[in-house]
Amino acid sequence: MGILMDKDALDAFLRREFPQIGDDFSIEDVTLEGARVRLNVSDKHLRPGGTVSGPSMFALADVSVYLAILARLGPVGLAVTTSCAIDFLRKPASGRDLVASTRLLKVGRVLVVGDVLIHSEGMEEPVARASLTYSIPPEKPDS
Repeated sequence: MGILMDKDALDAFLRREFPQIGDDFSIEDVTLEGARVRLNVSDKHLRPGGTVSGPSMFALADVSVYLAILARLGPVGLAVTTSCAIDFLRKPASGRDLVASTRLLKVGRVLVVGDVLIHSEGMEEPVARASLTYSIPPEKPDS
């Protein structure tokens, strides 16, 4: 089984189904194992002091796993996050984009488990690490 949705298809899906966040993210790479997604940091992603907020980093981790799942399984719009653990490791560089490298660890019939490392552009060490589990909706039988 290969990739079912490439970068262009994922971008179109994100912009169509989630227009409120479509401009926040750029899909940089998609493979069978995962994806690399950029958070296009703007003022709305910053907390006092000019650093990227925790909720923005969570959103990046969540969206990047979701897109990796769609790339692998196709447009499963109702896949949902069932679990997330995130470790904030260090302060991101001020005003710089964040890049999430996502790896799908297990793709089952019902659950998908992914791991995400988030780097701040220009920094070698990761700023956050997350582990997410998604629930895949059952396929509807043909009518």
